[in-house]
Amino acid sequence: MSAGGVLFDAPGPRTRARHRVYTVVGTVLLVAVIAFAIWRLAAGGHLGYDKWEVYVTPAYVEAILVDGLLQTLQMAGLAVVAAVVFGVIFGVGKLSDHRAIRWVCWLVVEFFRAVPVLMLMILAFYAIFNRVSDVDSRAYWSVIVALMLYNGAVLAEVFRAGILAVPRGQAEAAYAIGLRKTQVTTLILLPQAVKIMIPAIISQCIVALKDTSLGYYIVAPGLTALIRPIYQRFDNQVATVLVFAGIYIAVNLLLTGLATWVQRRYVGERRILEVSNVAAAPTQA
Repeated sequence: MSAGGVLFDAPGPRTRARHRVYTVVGTVLLVAVIAFAIWRLAAGGHLGYDKWEVYVTPAYVEAILVDGLLQTLQMAGLAVVAAVVFGVIFGVGKLSDHRAIRWVCWLVVEFFRAVPVLMLMILAFYAIFNRVSDVDSRAYWSVIVALMLYNGAVLAEVFRAGILAVPRGQAEAAYAIGLRKTQVTTLILLPQAVKIMIPAIISQCIVALKDTSLGYYIVAPGLTALIRPIYQRFDNQVATVLVFAGIYIAVNLLLTGLATWVQRRYVGERRILEVSNVAAAPTQA
């Protein structure tokens, strides 16, 4: 008997009939909402071909994919790689036997977890890269550094929690054969913890990708940098927002699919680390 059969009674004929009614009513409401939205868009002239023509024009499609999507993926990719390094260093540092190292790592992680990403971008733009004359490069690297600091702080907690999730007997067995703490962490605990942490790390990649849109405030290159020039020229704000939102959704769905595959391949049915909980939970130094 399945777990569902043990915990819940099988629905009877009246319950199944009620569920069918709920399904039909829900479907009708959903179709009605979609039809109303389409009607409003058509009434406002947002479905005309002139509003969407730019998105089937090869030159603009190439610009969106190369100057927009590729730049966004580059910023997110570099930020995530740097964030993983940052997270490993400070996550392991928070498990140090030395109180001073633990306090420093705790202070750094808590500071960058608490400061909003947008403020970090502004700080990097005006304080770290203020001597860079090329504004595009200045904004580009400001986005990467800000995303690295914030996501690295979150990943530090993921790494710390992942290492602590490995059964204690693994470390005790390693100490019993004479390994030192550094060897136990790098050779025994970290490789096992990575299997647990991979889905959480990929989920954080999705967060980093979406947060690249905050670079709009400092005129950073990427997808959001193309939104204003396009809608100002073609007066198609609604179409522009829908298309660019669709690009973000498509890329994030691909990452979500990758995270699901990785979880099934390497983690199985075990419960994975919840990044949101790790990011929100207070920690002790």
